Amino acid sequence: MTVGAHDPHSRAFWDERYASRERIWSGEPNHQLVEQAASLPPARALDAGSGEGADALWLAGRGWRVTAVDVSAVALERAAARAAEHGDEVAGRVRWEQADVRTWSPPVAAYELVSAHFLHPARDVLAQVVGRLAAAVAPGGVLLYVGHDPSDIGVVRRGRPELMPAASEIAQLLDRDAWDVEVAEARPRPGTDPDCHAVLHDAVVRARRRHWA
Repeated sequence: MTVGAHDPHSRAFWDERYASRERIWSGEPNHQLVEQAASLPPARALDAGSGEGADALWLAGRGWRVTAVDVSAVALERAAARAAEHGDEVAGRVRWEQADVRTWSPPVAAYELVSAHFLHPARDVLAQVVGRLAAAVAPGGVLLYVGHDPSDIGVVRRGRPELMPAASEIAQLLDRDAWDVEVAEARPRPGTDPDCHAVLHDAVVRARRRHWA
């Protein structure tokens, strides 16, 4: 096992996980991204924790210019190969970047959409991660932060409760003088994991940065 592979947030852990199978995820964009972003006009987007690239390619296919960031180089190589299958027009709208979002700082006010699905950083860095992602949203833009809702733990999924905050906890990390929180709740979606066909729940936060903040 590679040094550092025991850390479930590390590059070594995710490189080994992605390398262990031809594909880890479904290949479809995340349900909550489609629900929350389909009506947004395409502009600049950041996909934080982009994995095998399904979300980034869905956005690019709708005209967004996407920066897709993930800790795993293996995942990014796989995503770039899949992007090539979508043709030059779509592939050309995505820039793939390897970085650990626990410590990486995106450019400030650079994106009309910042989307982060299932990052689940440790509690001691959660506020910093959310804060840096929020700072990357341009005035009038949207932050979409989605995690596994803690209500599912022990019912339809395994997990560590301390890594799965409720949507209300994420929303409280945003400055209410600068943000309008449009959604902060648990939302259902059908399970796509081969071992789980139940209805799952995601902690969904969608917030819009005020133009005057």
